[in-house]
Amino acid sequence: MIDKITQTLTNKIKKEMPEIDEERAEIINYGLQILLGEVPKVFIMLGIAYLLGVFKLSLITFLILMPYRGASGGFHLRTHIGCIVSTCTFYCGVSLLAKNIILDDIAKYFLVIFVNIFGIIMIKLYAPADTEDVPIISKKVRMQKQVLSYIFLVIGLIIASIIKNNIISNIIIFGYIAQTFMITRLAYRMTNSKYGYEVYENASNQI
Repeated sequence: MIDKITQTLTNKIKKEMPEIDEERAEIINYGLQILLGEVPKVFIMLGIAYLLGVFKLSLITFLILMPYRGASGGFHLRTHIGCIVSTCTFYCGVSLLAKNIILDDIAKYFLVIFVNIFGIIMIKLYAPADTEDVPIISKKVRMQKQVLSYIFLVIGLIIASIIKNNIISNIIIFGYIAQTFMITRLAYRMTNSKYGYEVYENASNQI
C-alpha cells in the first residue's frame, strides 16, 4: 500500500519537474517510503516509551540514530505488527540499556573500537541494506549511501568516545551495534528478508 502511494507521489513530482532524472526519482521515492512508513511507527514507539518511562531518551535515541540508520538501511519485517514490535524494541531497548548500564572508560573505548571495526566491515559488505519493496538499484545512489554510512559511523563513535554524558555515549554505542547488526546477512536470514538489489539483479538475469 505504502509503496503504491509513494510511487504515485514520485510520478507526480517527476511530471511537475521534468528535470528530475531516474536516479533522483529513486532517491525521492526511497525518502518517501521511509517517511510514510516510519512516522506512524515512531509515534507508536514514543507512546510505549512514555509508558516505560523513557520517552525523552527514546526520542533522543531516534534523532541520534536516524542519520546512520537512514544511510545504512536494514531489514524490514513483512507485517505492520512485526515492524512496530521491531521499532519499539530497537529504540526503547537502546534507551533502557543506555539508562541502566554504566561503562568505565576502558569498556567504553573497547566497545567504540569494536563497533568501528565491525561497522566498517559490515558497511563495506552490505550497506546500503535495502529491501524487496524498496530496492536501491542505482550504483551512484548506493555509493553515496555507503559513503554516508562510513561518515555517520565514524563521527558518531568519535562523539561517543569524547562526550562526558554517559547516557548519550551509550545510546550511540549500543544503537550503532544494533543498527549495524540489522544490515548483516545473518539478520536478514533470521527475519526471512532479502536484499532488494539482489532480488532485482536475479530477476533481470532471468529475463
